[in-house]
Amino acid sequence: MATAAGRSGDRLTVAGLFAGIGGIELGLHAAGHRTELLCEIDEGASRVLRARFPELPLVGDVRSIKSLPKVDLVAAGFPCQDLSQAGRTAGIRGRHSGLVGEVFRLVRNRRGPRWLLLENVPFMLQLDRGKAMRFLVDSLEELGFSWAYRIVDARCFGLPQRRQRVLMLASRSEDPREILLTSDAGEAYPPFDGKRSCGFYWTEGLRGLGWAVDAVPTLKGGSTVGIPSPPAIWNPLDGSISTPEIRDAERLHGFEADWTQPAIGEQGVRKGHRWKLVGNAVSVPVARWVGERLTKPERCVRGAP
Repeated sequence: MATAAGRSGDRLTVAGLFAGIGGIELGLHAAGHRTELLCEIDEGASRVLRARFPELPLVGDVRSIKSLPKVDLVAAGFPCQDLSQAGRTAGIRGRHSGLVGEVFRLVRNRRGPRWLLLENVPFMLQLDRGKAMRFLVDSLEELGFSWAYRIVDARCFGLPQRRQRVLMLASRSEDPREILLTSDAGEAYPPFDGKRSCGFYWTEGLRGLGWAVDAVPTLKGGSTVGIPSPPAIWNPLDGSISTPEIRDAERLHGFEADWTQPAIGEQGVRKGHRWKLVGNAVSVPVARWVGERLTKPERCVRGAP
């Protein structure tokens, strides 16, 4: 197997599937990579992509793609509705999350992309005793991919949002451990000292309050009845409670304020839909970190998280 270190400095071409509002793509572009194709079925998100990446071809339904252009990397933050603790938990073969199978269909050609990047919620690691991960791993190995995964938190990338996500990187020719499993550890989370503001939800999923010191808890797409779902922020110094607006939520992901504003121009898209778009997004600095690691791999440190 060739090592990633043998191709240090590469600038990759990318196909972005389930692109959402372009968080992965924006981060990869900041690291010097170039997108050749976007795919997104949500009408509001598609409107954002057309406004923010007007030069890129955009496909609506991943199931309609017969083959991908020749690219180095396929990135897919595939739907999490069936895998999330706050969602339906139907599992990896659910109607939404099961669409990851379309990714495997498109990379089946062994002369296809060198890299495959998948992103989703960490609850999939334990849902149905790990059946989701078993499906992903079996599918990758059947196609000849080596793989590595890591849970990362947006707080480690300078964003005040407690947002853990699984990054799974795979390659047929290179070692993904040299990208994901390095000595990078991020900063320790601050303890509550009676002075730092704390973010919370009145309920988080079905189990708890949700709590984050000096940060907000994971931004969500909204409630089951489509109501925007911003967190609250408690300031212990004066006892006040405030609520961030959508522009704050965009910045908490690393986007510019009003990044999702173009979605409102799509017929039938309500203002509250912007919360769903942001709640489903991939944080830009996280994607940039992966992109930078792809150009500057390091030897895997034994015992790295």
